[in-house]
Amino acid sequence: MADAAATERVVVEVGGKRLEVVLPASLARAGRANARGAATPRRTPRRAGGASRAATGDALTSPMQGTIVKVAVEDGATVEAGDLVVVLEAMKMEQPLVAHKAGTVTGLSHAVGASVSSGTVICEIA
Repeated sequence: MADAAATERVVVEVGGKRLEVVLPASLARAGRANARGAATPRRTPRRAGGASRAATGDALTSPMQGTIVKVAVEDGATVEAGDLVVVLEAMKMEQPLVAHKAGTVTGLSHAVGASVSSGTVICEIA
């Protein structure tokens, strides 16, 4: 380690664990100065699965990452609450996704074999 006067020990919390790190003194001072003058950092919302549509009250979204193994309806179909829309497979287990309300299916663009991430909009039911 270089000169002890040129370094500073700082305690940080990462993932709920407290860690002690050694930083160059100039970096530690700069970090404290920024922390005093800055507001709480804002987190940028992550787009799940690269979905181009935002999830709404009409959206049927994927609850987990998986692969679509069955599409039970077509775009434009009328469904009732509880009707099967698609079936996802993750870790060799199937998860049926059912309509959360009655309406017409729109924007169903995923086909069998498509991989989706958690939060991806599967379709809209309006």
